Amino acid sequence: MNPALPAATTESPYAWFRLVVSLALMTLGGAGMYSVTVVLPRIQADFDVARGDASLPYTLTMVGFGLGGILMGRLSDRFGVMVPVLGGAVGLGLGFIVAGAAQNLWQFSLAQGILIGLLGTSATFAPLVADTSRWFTRRRGIALAICMSGNYLAGAIWPPVIQHFIDNGGWRQAYIGIGVFCLLVMLPLALVLRRRPPDMPAPQPVTAAQPGASPHGERPLGLSPGTLQALLCVAGVSCCVAMSMPQVHIVAYCTDLGFGAARGAEMLSVMLGMGIASRLISGWISDRIGGLRTLLLGSVLQGVALLMFLPFDGLVPLYLISGLFGLFQGGIVPSYALIVREHFSPAQAGARVGTVLMATLFGMALGGWMSGAIFDLTGSYQAAFINGIGFNLLNIGIVLFLLKRARGPGAGHTRAVPA
Repeated sequence: MNPALPAATTESPYAWFRLVVSLALMTLGGAGMYSVTVVLPRIQADFDVARGDASLPYTLTMVGFGLGGILMGRLSDRFGVMVPVLGGAVGLGLGFIVAGAAQNLWQFSLAQGILIGLLGTSATFAPLVADTSRWFTRRRGIALAICMSGNYLAGAIWPPVIQHFIDNGGWRQAYIGIGVFCLLVMLPLALVLRRRPPDMPAPQPVTAAQPGASPHGERPLGLSPGTLQALLCVAGVSCCVAMSMPQVHIVAYCTDLGFGAARGAEMLSVMLGMGIASRLISGWISDRIGGLRTLLLGSVLQGVALLMFLPFDGLVPLYLISGLFGLFQGGIVPSYALIVREHFSPAQAGARVGTVLMATLFGMALGGWMSGAIFDLTGSYQAAFINGIGFNLLNIGIVLFLLKRARGPGAGHTRAVPA
């Protein structure tokens, strides 16, 4: 242990400093997720393809992001979080440079899916979330919310920045510049994470302070671990199919309405900026009511916001609804990480959090492509919004089922706390 560093204990000043570094790395890594939504209209025009085809790079990015989450989570469990983050910085930087030099849609799509999604951005998401969960106990909910706010902070910062450089130098130059910047900044930050988390203390079951939480037993919520994880994965896909419609297509939607891509990028920035506030508020709430109830609250509010997109398509209403959508749904994805930590062993944190978060990213990938395909079939985004609402209802149904299991016989009303 390096004596120059503070003691490696949970809730310590070093743990909070590490959280700030993780937040910065997730914000930088999020460029790979949001850049492709900003360049979607340029890609469609430059490569002369349909809207659904132009949505393919985003889909491949999210699929790679999700699969990479499992791989990077396992690497993090075995070697520590610094190893996947260092590799991710290299993959992300090279991915942007290669994508910026692509001569056709397939080259661009493969650079996005493999280098940026699978090897790059994935290393700055699930591994950092799982690592953060092991450095906090009493304030785990708010710590996870702060860490995962980096994903939305990236969405608030990167779209207008990328749009500015696209307007002034073209999307290719913007991509290459982002790649060089990520390499120069992320590699030094990754070295801060070289210390492994402290050993987690053995849990003891006590009276629940968080409704629905359970000890790390063999049958969480009265279900097998595999069944519970599968249900969480289906719920994650469903809620994020709904979530992806505004996030992926708001720039293209505003372009179709005649407001221009710049207005759409601003709406995306507002949406994800409000998502930061939502994640912090939801983190505070989840420390008090538990992950499942926080997930239900976010899912219901997300459905309300999606419904509001149907009757309104004016410029001012879209700004307002985009802000409300971000405020309502920002706490959904962090809830899954907290649910995993409430019901599964900490030794499995990297792999299980990576798997469940992979499902949410698959949902974003599926929803991004599906919305573009529905637009090509109907010539309108109205049907795509309705499709998202349907998937959101499926998510709510699964969460209600799990909450019922949490209250049922044998589920237990206990939670794991430090000895």
